[in-house]
Amino acid sequence: MQRREFLALTGLTAGGLLLPSFFGNAIAAEQLLVALDPALKKRLADEAMNAARAAGASYCDVRIGRYLRQFVITREDKVQNVVNTESTGVGIRVIANGAWGFAATNTLTAEGVAAAARQAAAIAKANSQVQGAPVQLAKAPGFGEVSWKTPIKKNAMEVPIKDKVDLLLGVNAAAINAGADFVNSMMFVVNEQKYFASTDGSYIDQDVHRIWVPMTVTAIDKASGKFRTRDGLSSPMGMGFEYLDGNAADKTVLPNGVTVYGKGYDMREDAIAAAKQARDKLKAPSVKPGKYDLVLDPSHTWLTIHESVGHPLELDRVLGYEANYAGTSFATLEKREQHFQYGSELVNIFADKVQPGSLGAVGFDDEGVKCKRWDLIQAGKLVDYQTIRDQAHILGKTKSDGCCYADSWSSVQFQRMANVSLAPGKQALSVDDLVKDVENGIYIVGDGSFSIDQQRYNAQFGGQLFYEIKDGKVTRPLEDVAYQIRTPEFWNACAAVADERDYRLGGSFFDGKGQPGQVSAVSHGSSTARFNGINVINTARNLG
Repeated sequence: MQRREFLALTGLTAGGLLLPSFFGNAIAAEQLLVALDPALKKRLADEAMNAARAAGASYCDVRIGRYLRQFVITREDKVQNVVNTESTGVGIRVIANGAWGFAATNTLTAEGVAAAARQAAAIAKANSQVQGAPVQLAKAPGFGEVSWKTPIKKNAMEVPIKDKVDLLLGVNAAAINAGADFVNSMMFVVNEQKYFASTDGSYIDQDVHRIWVPMTVTAIDKASGKFRTRDGLSSPMGMGFEYLDGNAADKTVLPNGVTVYGKGYDMREDAIAAAKQARDKLKAPSVKPGKYDLVLDPSHTWLTIHESVGHPLELDRVLGYEANYAGTSFATLEKREQHFQYGSELVNIFADKVQPGSLGAVGFDDEGVKCKRWDLIQAGKLVDYQTIRDQAHILGKTKSDGCCYADSWSSVQFQRMANVSLAPGKQALSVDDLVKDVENGIYIVGDGSFSIDQQRYNAQFGGQLFYEIKDGKVTRPLEDVAYQIRTPEFWNACAAVADERDYRLGGSFFDGKGQPGQVSAVSHGSSTARFNGINVINTARNLG
């Protein structure tokens, strides 16, 4: 998501509270529970495919989508915005004369979809005049009529707005009472109702749910005007409203005393802690730059994985086909053939499109490929990338990895990142075990600002909470911490990974890619990991 769009969403632009029109049309909350007639979807899909064939297409896929979103945005004791959006339509992609063509329509009639199919075929034929080589599409079996649904326990769209507002305002009040001066809290709920059909013989109906409850708590030293913030330690999840059942929160208390969360989140508890920790940050000493051993919590590591492994192992970036949003990739094809040492032997990184609770979990991708798990890095060595159907042949594969996604029926589907995660350590190892071997280190919790170059090679990462580690013990809070990495050097510095007992998911709810830009949601899991000898800078000094 671009900054301008996010500011519009959160009502912080100069014009006041703005409707995020890029997500669709405003609707009443009760319309969020409406679904398209399954029989209508199949009829429209067949009409589109028949029209595409008649127009000369050798292949056609049809995506009929109803994309529903709800945003509840609060600050202190005020509701800033409540927005419900809906976008429904049909996207049609074809191959004709060996080239791709795409068209979309929100006219849900036989005539409307047939016209769009003919337009897609005409575009494909025009593209073929300038295309250097014909599309090579990996085979995908026809699955017939199948369905998949996020295994939610409580549909967040069914929860009354009042209950959501009461939750957020109660969270804000708890933070203020605990010492915060300002607090913003939000709830984002998404339901993607997606129907896919193709001339391969698939009719796939999917019902996808996601939820995210970000917050920012601010404390001010009124004497100096200095302020510090602490963002919530929640993760966006592919779950229903059950994620916010505080009584069942899956939580862990870290050696530094910070509580972190897994597949359950106590937002009020975290808000109280955030207020106290923001106050502590006002008094925390500034870090001394130098080399440190870093103990990184999964609430932090997910972003480092996302930027330095997930994106550079997308095959379209590797090939130079995609260069938007921080560029291409250093992890070029010959490195796979050479079994490039991406990280230490402890680094095992996998892609997974079916992981329960993850943001990217679906049964099938947006070109009808059944999703799976596969390895990207084994014992530190680069072994694979992420592909879609028209890329698989480049790696000698006969099947796609199932990484195709579009954020709307009106957007053409293209390669998007799978859930990419660091596997837990294979030997029994607790977080305490990681810490006790550190003589001079820093414990980092939560994600913060970051930057990365166009090749995904040089990067810098901040965080939310930083704690000094001396002689195997977590001591005092620190501030102004960021660490610098070169991707392979960083991953080769991985000296320990906690076992599966500590494995947790983090993720991005609005991951931007492409031009025109699209957003997707993706999770990254890990256990706490230690990286030795990493360069830490003082961000306050760097700002001058």
